[in-house]
Amino acid sequence: MKRSREKAASELFAALYPRLAGWCRRLVDDDGTAHEIASEAFTRLWARWTSVEEPRGFLYVTAANLVRDHWRKLERERRAMHRVTSEVAVRPHPEQADPSVRLLVQSLPERLRVPILLHYYADMPIREVSALTGRKEGTVKADLHAARELLRVHLRRSLDHTP
Repeated sequence: MKRSREKAASELFAALYPRLAGWCRRLVDDDGTAHEIASEAFTRLWARWTSVEEPRGFLYVTAANLVRDHWRKLERERRAMHRVTSEVAVRPHPEQADPSVRLLVQSLPERLRVPILLHYYADMPIREVSALTGRKEGTVKADLHAARELLRVHLRRSLDHTP
């Protein structure tokens, strides 16, 4: 019994780790951090191995949460650096000068951000996003539409402020 669980876990890792790490890499733009996040997602899966019904979904949702935590940490560090450097020189708002899609996605409310990450970055169909988030497919579609509209508005506003 234990042997077959270990074999199943090993096969799942071999099948999903490269894709999960690649997905994280696109989100965090750093190989080391991406592998740390993917590894942590698997570690959390192993801790709940017998109670998780959908391991792939669990991994992606966990990784999305870890990516969000990473983005928050980077934002705190960015603000701290900005405070330090603003004492030396006052500059215009740097976030308006570079409308990074990643920063815009990060700024979305979680209700909209998670479906965007799962659907567009993890290539999950709406049906699967619906099952993983516990929302109806129509709600997921509406959330994706609302998120795209918000991103479009933020991107347009950012581009309008570019010198």
